[in-house]
Amino acid sequence: MRQPAVADRFYPGSPKALEHTINELLAAEPEHEKEEVIAVVSPHAGYIYSGELAAKTLNSVKIPETVIIIGTNHTGAGAPVALSTSDWNMPMGPVPIDTEISSLLLSNSSQIQQDEAAHRNEHSLEVQVPFLQHFQKNLSIVPLVISLISLPLCREIGETLAHAVKLSGKKILLLASTDMSHYESRETAERKDRLALKCVEELEPEKLYQTVLENKISMCGFIPVTITLFAAKILGATSARLIGYTDSGYVSGDTDQVVGYAGLTIS
Repeated sequence: MRQPAVADRFYPGSPKALEHTINELLAAEPEHEKEEVIAVVSPHAGYIYSGELAAKTLNSVKIPETVIIIGTNHTGAGAPVALSTSDWNMPMGPVPIDTEISSLLLSNSSQIQQDEAAHRNEHSLEVQVPFLQHFQKNLSIVPLVISLISLPLCREIGETLAHAVKLSGKKILLLASTDMSHYESRETAERKDRLALKCVEELEPEKLYQTVLENKISMCGFIPVTITLFAAKILGATSARLIGYTDSGYVSGDTDQVVGYAGLTIS
């Protein structure tokens, strides 16, 4: 069973404190009808920085019992496209793996490898899970950590994900975990991030991939978002909506070196 890597660092490690924090992050959110969507894009910094936007983003949608979480490999460990098949132990209780979807992914792609090393110390997926548990008590996950891979491979993985979702016949949410520009001035970060977000809002995975590289945008999860866009389009997505954009400077007070955060829904 995978143990938490960043509890008490990125979010509270005790169940009571964690639930309290999530409720506080949601306190300003009005009651509203939740949207049924194909995918979301959610930030993955410490809750003090991006928790409010992550909570707002995930609170805007219906969270089904299975969520495929696609994150960035920040540690460099493990396979390039790494699937965790061990259940996850989390402060708010254990989270099982959806074995049906995991098996479909492994049997339909030679590029996806069962690999726990890539997940052991990775935070980009873990920080999403308490929010998902809060909204869905019968949660199962399919955790994928992805390194820097080619655009054709992004397309292939996206196709494999969409195929598995269709074959299962279940309601499944795709969650791409990413932060935006890193350690730029607020002005530069927002300018660069708007270029990337425009590609997401236009559902253009190829354009997103190229725009990030050409403009040197330090969006750590552009690969997960590219993959998610490929999959979402196959699953019938026709629009994306920006839930919010912010940066770390609103908390730290430092606007010379910010990290950008965005939340989007894709339906």
